[in-house]
Amino acid sequence: MPLFMDHHTNVEGLTAGAVAEAHGKDVEVQDKYGVKYHKYWFNEDTGEIWCLAEAPDKEAAVAVHRESHGLVAEEITEVKEGS
Repeated sequence: MPLFMDHHTNVEGLTAGAVAEAHGKDVEVQDKYGVKYHKYWFNEDTGEIWCLAEAPDKEAAVAVHRESHGLVAEEITEVKEGS
């Protein structure tokens, strides 16, 4: 299944706890769209978040974020795993 990396920018009030909560909400609804969110990275100082997910297509990955918490990424790119 394709891998996608998304990038959220300028997230207001970003904290480690808020990102963990949003990720948990993604996990709760991901099966509905055939998506599996694996990991996320964030920077509290810049308000940025990156999420790595397996999804049948870009639209399915976006749909999970939209339904679970409404925080849709500004960018989403299909990526290949390397070493």
